[in-house]
Amino acid sequence: MSKTKARDGRVLEALFATIASRRRADPKTSYTAKLLARGAGKIGDKVIEEAAEVAAAALKETRPRVVAESADVLYHLLVLWAARGVKPAMVWAELARREGLSGIAEKKARSQKTKKKTRKAR
Repeated sequence: MSKTKARDGRVLEALFATIASRRRADPKTSYTAKLLARGAGKIGDKVIEEAAEVAAAALKETRPRVVAESADVLYHLLVLWAARGVKPAMVWAELARREGLSGIAEKKARSQKTKKKTRKAR
């Protein structure tokens, strides 16, 4: 991967394509295939672990450590997406939908939807 491309957001699309292709790889030789074989629950555990590590690095470590841990979080998140059939374009569309919305207003709207679903379930 060229340095120019590495600084471009498309690097996530390329990484996701690589991750998706590893589904057919041997879990004995591919860490990604091993994660995918273990399922979404185990991958989710790794996302949580890596998120905690990036948060800890942000509080106590150097910027390069924050960068490295952030890359780990993104990688494991993309593996989780692949395991659950989520394509990056789906997430990008959700982010675009939220663009220009107040974070507070968006969260309130989600909370109201959850309350309505809970009432219907009763």
